[in-house]
Amino acid sequence: MFFLTKVMVSAIIIGAVTEVARYFPKYGGIIAALPLVSLLSLFWLSVQGEKITNLSNFALGVLWGFPATAVLLLLVALSLKYSMSLSISIGLGLVSWLVVLYIQDILFGS
Repeated sequence: MFFLTKVMVSAIIIGAVTEVARYFPKYGGIIAALPLVSLLSLFWLSVQGEKITNLSNFALGVLWGFPATAVLLLLVALSLKYSMSLSISIGLGLVSWLVVLYIQDILFGS
């Protein structure tokens, strides 16, 4: 039952963000850029009784993924701006995301 509650609350938030984005794309993007998934995940993990050290490690993991995610979003936006299809844009973004994570791991280790 708790799993279904998490799914429903999360789905409602995602649905609300996409509805805002339909009418106000800029503001929908700003809202989507909020760390909603990260904060929701921290909240649900906390409610489930996870240790503070696990919550901290999770937050650091999110931070570790931020540069790659920024590159992904930049490439998707630029690809779409230059009339590439959504699937190709997302594909390029995902490849760049993996490459940046790999480079990060080589440079900084984990």
